[in-house]
Amino acid sequence: MAAMPYSKLSRRSFLALSAALPWALRGVASGLAPSRKIPVGLELYSVRDELQKDPQGTVRAVAKMGYQDVEFYAPYLEWSEAQAKDMRKLLDDLGIHCYSTHNDEDFFSDSKIQKARDLNKILGSRYMVLAWSDPKPTLDGWTKVAQTLNSAAEKLAPAGLKVGYHNHDTEWKAVEGKRPIEVIASNTKPSVMLQLDVGTCLEAGADPAAWIKANPGRIRSIHCKDWSPDPNVGYKTLFGEGKADWKAIFQAAENHGGVEFYLIEQEGSRYPELETARRCLEAFRSTHA
Repeated sequence: MAAMPYSKLSRRSFLALSAALPWALRGVASGLAPSRKIPVGLELYSVRDELQKDPQGTVRAVAKMGYQDVEFYAPYLEWSEAQAKDMRKLLDDLGIHCYSTHNDEDFFSDSKIQKARDLNKILGSRYMVLAWSDPKPTLDGWTKVAQTLNSAAEKLAPAGLKVGYHNHDTEWKAVEGKRPIEVIASNTKPSVMLQLDVGTCLEAGADPAAWIKANPGRIRSIHCKDWSPDPNVGYKTLFGEGKADWKAIFQAAENHGGVEFYLIEQEGSRYPELETARRCLEAFRSTHA
């Protein structure tokens, strides 16, 4: 969410590789095209103005389009348990899910993690994703981010929740000779999901499919956001109209990455928010088919 402030085989590498074997073997054995069974959802930051005006009405509209899941972002932490239960009832009535939430860094602090945990459990979430971390000038700073994720993973595990990290363009730009995203990947538990934001990866000049293949079993959700090198368009390009090679990304995600669900994310476009969401879903279905 770019606008949100909100060698020897190591044991860690072995565990990550082992976790990925079902997807890797499936791809090698059959050369399968991407499965149509992976659900596609919407990161609700894409319809943030509509969501602020009418949360339940917006979720209804998104479900009616055919989205199978939604990802709530930072403002959800302001809900009471009663509000969260009302939203969960709506999700159940609509037959859609909340597999993950996007969270500011302080949501993992001792003062807030318990409430975040409880709300995520009510919503039926699988992952609490760290949506943003301020750029760090040293690798040590990024290692501390990884330690925060590991600590949160230990605290949330008893509740059946896992932790994720969502990249921006900053994590692909070398610091002291190494990309921060590599520091996070190599210093976090295999259970920590590396949620790939395709658009910011492309903007930084990185290769999304190559990154997925390099981290088997850990790319369990993907923000399907395109990117245009036209500075007047950037992230406002619609899904499928930008630079992303979605066929290659889907193949890598489903044959190597262990993707569990996709999430379309849009940071604005030439259309209103809900129309943008509808058009992106139609393009996703066409491309993924």
